[in-house]
This record gives sequence, C-alpha cells and structure tokens, in this order.
Amino acid sequence: MSEEISAGLCVSAISFRRSAGATTMRVRGLMLATLAGVGVAYAAYPYVTLYRIGHAIRGGDARTLETLVDWPSVREGIKEDICDYVVDDPGSKAGNSLPPFGASFMRGIASSSIDRTVTPQALAAAGSNGAAHAKQPAAEMRGADVHVEWAFFDSPTTFQVDLKAPGQTQPIRMEMTMHHGEWRVDRVWLPVDLLSGQGGDRT
Repeated sequence: MSEEISAGLCVSAISFRRSAGATTMRVRGLMLATLAGVGVAYAAYPYVTLYRIGHAIRGGDARTLETLVDWPSVREGIKEDICDYVVDDPGSKAGNSLPPFGASFMRGIASSSIDRTVTPQALAAAGSNGAAHAKQPAAEMRGADVHVEWAFFDSPTTFQVDLKAPGQTQPIRMEMTMHHGEWRVDRVWLPVDLLSGQGGDRT
C-alpha cells in the first residue's frame, strides 16, 4: 500500500513539474513577445512622428505642427546659427565689415525674420500652397520632393534626421527629443544657403 502511495506521489510530482515547466515557458515566451513588441514600437515611434509632421505640412494643419515641434527652441537655434554665419564667422564678408552696432542690428534683423517666418502657421501655409499645385507635371514638382536621407538614435531620448531635397547639396538636419513620452522636434540646422537667405531677409 505504501509503495502505491509513493508511486502516486512521484507521478503527481513529475506531472506538477512538467506543468510548472510548461507554464514557465509560456510566461517567458509572453514576456519576450511583449518586450519585442515594445522595442519595435519604440524604434518606430519617431518615424510615426515624422509621418505626422509631413502629413500636417501637406494638409496645412498648423495645430498639429504646433504640438509636434518646440517652436521657441527651434527659432532660438536658427537665430544662433544665423548670427554665427553672418556676424561671428571670421571668414564671412559681413563678419569682417560690420562694426559693433552693425552686428547688433544684423542680429535684430535675423531675430525678427525668424520670429515671423519660423512658425507653424507659416509652415502650414507653405505646405498647403504646395499641395494646391500637386497637379503640376512631376518635373515641376521635384523641388518639393524632400525625403529622409539618414536617421538614427543619438541616445535613447534623442533622434536625428537628415532631410534632402533634389538640387540641395547640404541636408536639413532635425533633432527630435522625447518629451513626456512623445517625440518633438526641438532643433533644426539649415544649410548655409538657407541660413544666408534668412539672415539677409529684411522685408
């Protein structure tokens, strides 16, 4: 009788171990699948934000652009770049010829120009105007064919993107940062030709 009880206990123990092992494998598989899903979603999230920005530009959606871009930070960064190029660059003609008052005046012009032109409303208006000409022949629309040339994670909370347009030798670089679980553009580096155009805009 005792042998039968012992055999029964052994069978129960083996069955329990097998059941526990199968449960552990299922839990591990579920955890790995969850982690993989989170990793894929995290890696794709910046691209989703880029798509939303592009869609908002083409649709003239200033409200969405306002939420996806830290506009004060972007404007300040462009102002600094313009001042470095137009005023502080020792190799530029403007930087060599401007007296202190002239340098200050140029900074003021650049600041005013950027405050007026680098806004969600201005970008949305430019995008909607481009969409209105979408029926033009493809050869006439190539200048608007901006595409992602390079994108990478600079850190777990920083993502950089290079945008290239046909005929443009230098890309536009954007830096996106994670803010409260959402990606937002907070820095833009413009090519030199665009910087000089912004700095020389006095209208």
